[in-house]
Amino acid sequence: MSPSILVAGATGNTGRSATETLSKLIQAPDSPLRNHRILALTRSADSPAAKHLVTLPGVEVIQQNWVEITSEWLQTHHVVRAFIAPHVKPSQFAEETTFHLALLHAGVKYVVRISTAAASVRPDATAYYARGHWAIEALLSVPEFKALHWTSLQPNAFGSFWFYTAAEFIKEYRKTGRADTVLKLMAPKDTAVGVIDPDDIGVVAAHLLVQEDTARHTGKRYVLNGPEDISGEQIVQMVERIIGVPVQNVQYKDMSGLDAFLEMEYMGNGQNRNSRNVIWSIRRAAETAWGGQVTAPPTSKEVLELAAPRRTPQQMLESLLG
Repeated sequence: MSPSILVAGATGNTGRSATETLSKLIQAPDSPLRNHRILALTRSADSPAAKHLVTLPGVEVIQQNWVEITSEWLQTHHVVRAFIAPHVKPSQFAEETTFHLALLHAGVKYVVRISTAAASVRPDATAYYARGHWAIEALLSVPEFKALHWTSLQPNAFGSFWFYTAAEFIKEYRKTGRADTVLKLMAPKDTAVGVIDPDDIGVVAAHLLVQEDTARHTGKRYVLNGPEDISGEQIVQMVERIIGVPVQNVQYKDMSGLDAFLEMEYMGNGQNRNSRNVIWSIRRAAETAWGGQVTAPPTSKEVLELAAPRRTPQQMLESLLG
């Protein structure tokens, strides 16, 4: 059986573009991985995204939850390289490190993982998942994991999340013709943030996964920012250019959408009610962007050399509009 590149979460924000780009890259005549298969994991093989991926050259879609993968499973499928975009649930550290341990014991050579904004990956981060990313990177750095090459991508805020409410405001205006409703933005009014399109992140991951020499990238933490910084006020101006009239009411640093998501996703069934203080610490992650810290680390030069992020804020917003 041919060696495999595993993409965990292949139908997610970054996994889809990672899979699409891998399919193109390994088909190149000079690719060192031309004989490799791509195993695209999904929780639903019947989803539209999964049905799209199965049509790509070299891609095999498998319905499998990555948190249940064992070293035996990896060996059976001849996995030699892997990609993972982990969830941000409180069980992230336990489940992702179990995944990496399985990679190590199975003899997998290289893994590319998605972390979070570089300014947030620290042991004293107020958002629990950012501390989790720091701890996972620290674990992968110990001598016991030396045989497993790894790279951690530390992307800025996702454009799909940053511009979602702006897109919804535009859609509502197109239906009703009313611009007097409140445009709620998570972005601060004056501080510019280098938000990035998730597709660009997946493209970078794919370019790393096809590198013949992974040793030069192992243990590295690469920062990814979008090509343009944008403030909340600039988002409003962008909305006004699209709808052609002034936006009358704007609320910056708005967390109501995130609150509703957290309540529905984590607190609705009662299973995580004892962890409310942990779950709600996600809200504190935005404070890093509000304080201007997220723009501090520039995009890593290795990223610029491999596949520089290209999607602008205008393009990200337009893609959300369909």
